[in-house]
Amino acid sequence: MRTYHCFWLLFWAGQPQQSLLTPLSKRTSGFPENEKVLVLSGNSRRDLHRSKRSWMWNQFFLLEEYTGTDYQYVGKLHSDQDKGDGSLKYILSGDGAGDLFIINENTGDIQATKRLDREEKPVYILRAQAVNRRTGRPVEPESEFIIKIHDINDNEPMFTKDVYNASIPEMSDVGTFVVQVTATDADDPTYGNSAKVVYSILQGQPYFSVESETGIIKTALLNMDRENREQYQVVIQAKDMGGQMGGLSGTTTVNITLTDVNDNPPRFPQSTYQFKAPESTPPDSPVGRIKANDADVDENAEIEYSITEGDGYDMFGITTDKDTQEGIITVKKALDFETKNLYILKVEATNTHVDPRFLYLGPFKDSATVRIQVEDVDEPPVFSRPAYIMEVKEDVPINSVIGTVTAQDPDAAKNPVKYSVDRHTDMDRVFNINSGNGSIFTSKPLDRETLLWHNITVIAAEINNPKQSSRVPVFIKVLDVNDNAPEFAMFYETFVCENAKAEQLIQTLSAVDKDDSYSGHQFSFSLAPEAASSSNFTLQDNRDNTAGIFTRKTRYNRHEMSTYFLPVVISDNDYPIQSSTETVTIRVCACDHRGKMLSCNAEALIHPTGLSTGALIAILLCIIILLVTVVLFAALRRQRKKEPLIISKEDIRDNIVSYNDEGGGEEDTQAFDIGTLRNPEAIDDNKLRRDIVPETLFMPRRTAAARDNTDVRDFINQRLKENDIDPTAPPYDSLATYAYEGNGSVAESLSSLESVTTDGDQDYDYLSDWGPRFKKLADMYGAMDSDKDS
Repeated sequence: MRTYHCFWLLFWAGQPQQSLLTPLSKRTSGFPENEKVLVLSGNSRRDLHRSKRSWMWNQFFLLEEYTGTDYQYVGKLHSDQDKGDGSLKYILSGDGAGDLFIINENTGDIQATKRLDREEKPVYILRAQAVNRRTGRPVEPESEFIIKIHDINDNEPMFTKDVYNASIPEMSDVGTFVVQVTATDADDPTYGNSAKVVYSILQGQPYFSVESETGIIKTALLNMDRENREQYQVVIQAKDMGGQMGGLSGTTTVNITLTDVNDNPPRFPQSTYQFKAPESTPPDSPVGRIKANDADVDENAEIEYSITEGDGYDMFGITTDKDTQEGIITVKKALDFETKNLYILKVEATNTHVDPRFLYLGPFKDSATVRIQVEDVDEPPVFSRPAYIMEVKEDVPINSVIGTVTAQDPDAAKNPVKYSVDRHTDMDRVFNINSGNGSIFTSKPLDRETLLWHNITVIAAEINNPKQSSRVPVFIKVLDVNDNAPEFAMFYETFVCENAKAEQLIQTLSAVDKDDSYSGHQFSFSLAPEAASSSNFTLQDNRDNTAGIFTRKTRYNRHEMSTYFLPVVISDNDYPIQSSTETVTIRVCACDHRGKMLSCNAEALIHPTGLSTGALIAILLCIIILLVTVVLFAALRRQRKKEPLIISKEDIRDNIVSYNDEGGGEEDTQAFDIGTLRNPEAIDDNKLRRDIVPETLFMPRRTAAARDNTDVRDFINQRLKENDIDPTAPPYDSLATYAYEGNGSVAESLSSLESVTTDGDQDYDYLSDWGPRFKKLADMYGAMDSDKDS
């Protein structure tokens, strides 16, 4: 037979604090009056109930907000293993154990140490166990139980907002929803009526009402008018305990605003308005303001003004000032006192936003009469036109009349008028005006290409009262005449290859004309007469305002002629015909086989080549070795005895005198410009010697160009004479080569080497006998003989 060890839990209700537990037993039928015995077996638990009670063994109740001075008694733990000898110890664990709830480990009594609040924590879950004090082992399984805090009415209802704001349209029907207020009670809603809230209105009657259960506020009065009262303050109370006596309550304030509706039509405060306007009032200027009053606000008070009838319907207009809702009467056309001095208008004011619900209140518009008196003023002269446009040809003589302006005094006095030009608009004084009749004439020559339009201002003022003046713009257009010759569209400088073929296009020309042509420009191109026959180039007119320059011959030599200047005549087809002569510069250049320009200079082409560091070092060593060789050669040359120039009288040859000035030969172009002698007409007067710095600079003297058929003797004598009398001639010896042979010379070559014999009869072996100075000359002519033999 199994032995069950039972754990007795005794809950003493009402023994220490009878006054506090007695009301609780009245509020709930389940609260115990006597002890409760609980029996726990090893692996299961079961409740031992009295036959008169229906308790749950594991749920206990404790009253909140206990105000006694002693600890509040909760219950007692007891085990059937407890013999009363103190061998067992009771242990309590769970929510608040050791802090809110303590247990006497010897007796098992449980007490609450602090005042509990159900709103903070309504339920506490605890666990109890009995252990052997000596061994520390449990003698019973751990048991769990619940302590529920009983609620009392200690919290008043609280509204979700301290102040509510709401609005409804004015003139609303009774029962119109305004706003709903809500209050909450922290007490237990499942226990009694502590959390049952009822709403009531304390302030705001008879305008509004509130539903007691929902808190919905509604209107209670018909046709509340915003214009009479706009703001209402309503106080709502929320009371618990179902509104019974002794219940707690809270209040809130509801601010209710009546919004505007268009229930008031506009009304003029007076039926007639009078204004005065000077006849000089410019258009769009205000004359006066009128206003119709409207008790509504915002868009419901917006008014639109209009002129419905009257003799000034076309002379005046009216607009609405959106800020002040006033009607602004303005002038639409110029007023004239002499024509009409009184206008009567009927003005109507209408609401722009009409609410159909309130049309029964009457028409939402009103009308008034406006009288406008025109006042007479001294007016300035009036021109016959608001602006004048005149045309004049650019070649008209000075003082030519180009047009006339007219102005009159509009007043009855008809004062005389004088005219003048505003010089701020004609700073150059190109035009002038007759002060009496207003005729405008030129005072300076005109040029359409410089300025096409002249915009001036003419002033007309009364002679008796110059302050009364008016202005008018005058636009003068200068008409074109053919007074400008066509010219190249750009500066043309082109080149021709030395290996060029005949009839090859080297440049296309185009022209422009500053003059204006209504039918389009038509240019014709031709060579100048002086270049038409002797030129090395031809010109072809393409008949489309362009022309092409073509080569006339095959191959060009830049050493003979490096630059050509080709004069081209350009003519237009307007009347009178204008023409001009333009020059095209053509340079002779060396080109590759594809016609790509390589060089246009007379000297040999030098192509820069990138060299490595090793190559540069090798070149530097070669230069040093060459310099050492030159120095040694110079030293040996000084030691050697000079050989006589003429060894024998019978030795007949050209005498060559050495001045120790060894030029660079034909490749030396720094000291002399050889091309000058070959083409004296292309001499540059400003060139000086480039191998020395002259001590004194004189302006170079221009020498007359030699004729094409000038004999070489006369040419040389002329040049010698010029150099003898030229103060800028260098006072040093120099070797000058006169290679100019003239055109069609009967003497052909002037070389002394060919004067007696030809190249075939001449033997140049003797040049080797003249010494080392003639070695290079002997090698050169000897090589020529070998080439002929081969």
